[in-house]
Amino acid sequence: MPKQTYRYAACGGFNTVLDIGLFFVAYNFVLHKNTINLGSLIISPHIASFMMSFVVTFPIGFYLSRYVVFQETSVAKREQLGKYFLVVFGCILLNYIFLKIFVDSFGWYPTPSKMLTTVFVVMFSYFSQKNFTFKAKSLK
Repeated sequence: MPKQTYRYAACGGFNTVLDIGLFFVAYNFVLHKNTINLGSLIISPHIASFMMSFVVTFPIGFYLSRYVVFQETSVAKREQLGKYFLVVFGCILLNYIFLKIFVDSFGWYPTPSKMLTTVFVVMFSYFSQKNFTFKAKSLK
């Protein structure tokens, strides 16, 4: 296994376990499976839990990717952060769509739905980060 793939698996695995753990705690113990009513905006507990875990895992994921996984990049940190955010925005959309489908349409439990969603999001994220955000410039 290439070193970069191993590092991505280790760092991504850590961040994924943290994400799912935070999601579980937020859903079951912080929100107590209740919706959040913000006047004209109502947020379902599984979407709110996803947003809460994201606030923690976004910066951790960026720093692990930049300094541990994709060390050989020559792109400036500021540019990488912008690209990283674009990819993460795609991940947010995928999370939202899959959670809505699995929980709201299929009636599945939120935590297993989040775990299955993570499989799809991790694949998208790895290839996007490797080929877009942290792509090393080729030396010709």
